[in-house]
Amino acid sequence: MSILIRQILIGACMSFIVFITVVSGTFAVFPPVNWSELWRRDVLDIPFILFFPSVSIVIGILFGFISGHYWRKQLQSVDRWLHEIEEGRSLEMDPASLNELQTISNRVSKIQKQITEQAKLSQRLATEAAEDQENRMQEIISQERNRLARELHDSVSQQLFGASMLMSAINEAKPLSEDDRETKQLKMVEEMIHQSQLEMRALLLHLRPVALRGKSLQEGTEELLVELSQKVTLNIKWKVEAFSVEKGIEDHLFRILQESVSNTLRHAKASLLEVLLIRRDGFIILRVTDDGTGFDVEENKAGSYGLHNMYERAVEIGGNVKIVSLKNKGTRLEVKIPVMSEGEKDD
Repeated sequence: MSILIRQILIGACMSFIVFITVVSGTFAVFPPVNWSELWRRDVLDIPFILFFPSVSIVIGILFGFISGHYWRKQLQSVDRWLHEIEEGRSLEMDPASLNELQTISNRVSKIQKQITEQAKLSQRLATEAAEDQENRMQEIISQERNRLARELHDSVSQQLFGASMLMSAINEAKPLSEDDRETKQLKMVEEMIHQSQLEMRALLLHLRPVALRGKSLQEGTEELLVELSQKVTLNIKWKVEAFSVEKGIEDHLFRILQESVSNTLRHAKASLLEVLLIRRDGFIILRVTDDGTGFDVEENKAGSYGLHNMYERAVEIGGNVKIVSLKNKGTRLEVKIPVMSEGEKDD
């Protein structure tokens, strides 16, 4: 039974009871002389004895209808509040229509605040858990990469170095003869071993990248290039200027440099590598140039993880990457990062 019908029935019953009580009290104090007069007297062509009970019941029904409609509206408001809380929406209340339901509205508001705080806490805990799990995974990956790099360096890299030295000694001991098929094959093997050494050093650079721990970008760049120049036959030149830059930009630029140098060692077959790191006209410019075989930029951009990684790192710090490469004429990679002043950062 709806509240509207229930209020109508209650109003009708209450009005009839009040009418009976009042009439009984009146007749008890002032008893009529002739009871038949109540039937003979008409009001609007209705006997007096039926008119007033009917009027009282109609008044009760109207009162019940109005009060039922009012309370149904109030309960619908409460239902709407609860539905908004269930849906997670912000609660909107009209204080002017909540005189009788002020206590309920206050409690609903408190419940909504508690649910909101609980949702924020749950989201924060979920975020922290995800970040913690990702950090643990990254730490495990880093440890495994370092272990694999040590094993490759201690085994395969050393064996390649020994094979390279042995092949060099054999080729130097043999008499020079361009028509000798065996001599050409030994030279080819020596070149293959040399290329394998370059790819192994590039792979080790991928597996165990040097971190800028306690060093500036300039110091880390020079240390990396000096170390490479001591280990590879590649002619490496660089110009690195000293300037201050935020830590996040330093890390991303250094990783881009590592990726670019690694790609040069593995694929370019270059004899010269030039690195430029300067700050000009509000931009930090990193330029890596080689004289290697080059490649088709558009063809390799979609399928190369290394190029995609460099583009993503540059975008994360608000910069861009431009790569120009020509077949058998080399490759130039240029990264430009805008330097924000303090006022621009605030904006």
